[in-house]
Amino acid sequence: MGESHRKDWRPFIYGGLASIIAELGTFPLDTTKTRLQIQGQKLDKRHAHLKYSGMTDALVQISKQEGFKALYSGISSAILRQATYGTIKFGTYYSLKQTAMDKWETDDLVVINVVCAALAGAISSAIANPTDVVKVRMQVTGGDSNLSLFGCFQDVYKHEGIRGLWRGVGPTAQRAAIIAAVELPIYDYSKNKLMAFLEDSVTNHFLSSFIASMGSAVASTPIDVVRTRLMNQRRVRTTGGVLPPHIYNGSVDCFVQTFKNEGFLALYKGFVPTWFRMGPWNIIFFITYEQLKQLDHSHLSLNKMLKYTKE
Repeated sequence: MGESHRKDWRPFIYGGLASIIAELGTFPLDTTKTRLQIQGQKLDKRHAHLKYSGMTDALVQISKQEGFKALYSGISSAILRQATYGTIKFGTYYSLKQTAMDKWETDDLVVINVVCAALAGAISSAIANPTDVVKVRMQVTGGDSNLSLFGCFQDVYKHEGIRGLWRGVGPTAQRAAIIAAVELPIYDYSKNKLMAFLEDSVTNHFLSSFIASMGSAVASTPIDVVRTRLMNQRRVRTTGGVLPPHIYNGSVDCFVQTFKNEGFLALYKGFVPTWFRMGPWNIIFFITYEQLKQLDHSHLSLNKMLKYTKE
C-alpha cells in the first residue's frame, strides 16, 4: 500500500491545478504586497519614497496611474511558478505524509507533518526561485516595462548571470518552509477536528484554510519582506566590469538594516495584503484541491460499481 502511494501522481496534479487557480484569483493583492514591501528603503533611493499608504491605496493608485493590467504584471511568471512550485510542494507533502502514515499506522503525527511540510516547501521554492525573481521584477516595474516573461528572464541572465535568477533563494526557501510547516499541518489538524461537526464539507475546508492562512501570514511576513527586497535589488556590472556594492549583503544584513533603519514594524510591511491574499488563496486552493479529490473518488467509485455490475 505504501508503495502505491509513493507512485501516486494525483497529489502533484491536484496541487498544481489548484495552485494556478488560486494564483489567478488573488494576484492583484500580491502585487500590492510587493509594492508596499519595497517602499521606504533608506538605503535604496529608487524606493525611499512612501508612495502608498496601504493596500487599498496601492490598488487604487496602481489601477489609476498604470491601468488595471498593471495589477497583473508578472502573472505569466506567477503561473509558471505555481505550475512548478505548487505541483512539487503539495504533491511532495501529501506523498511524504502518506508514507509516514503507512509506516507508523497513524494520521496524528504533528511533528512528522511539520517536517514533511517544511521539506516540501523549501525544496519546491528553491527549484522555482527564477520564476519568483522574474515575478517580483515585473510586479515592481508594472506598466513601465514592456518586457515579456521570456524577455525578463533574458534581461536578468544577461546582466546578472545565473546567480541573478537565484537571488534571494535563501529567504525564499526559509519563507516557503515556514509557510508550509505552519499552513499545511494547521489545515490538516483543523480539518480533522472539525470533521465531527462539519464532516468533510466545503464549510470545513473553508474554515480550516482560513485558520491556516492567519498562522502562515504572521510567521512568514518578516522573511517575505527580506526576500522581496533581495530579489528586487540588481547587481549589474559597470562598463569597467566592476560590481557596485550591494544595498544588502544577504538575508541577515537585510533583516538587520531594515530593523535598524525603519523599525520593527517595517518587517511587517504588506502584512494586510499578505493575509488578505493568503486567506482567499488558501480557501480557493484547498476547496479546489478537495473537490478534485472528491471528483476523482466519485469517478473511481463509479468505475468499480460499473465493473461489479458487469461481473
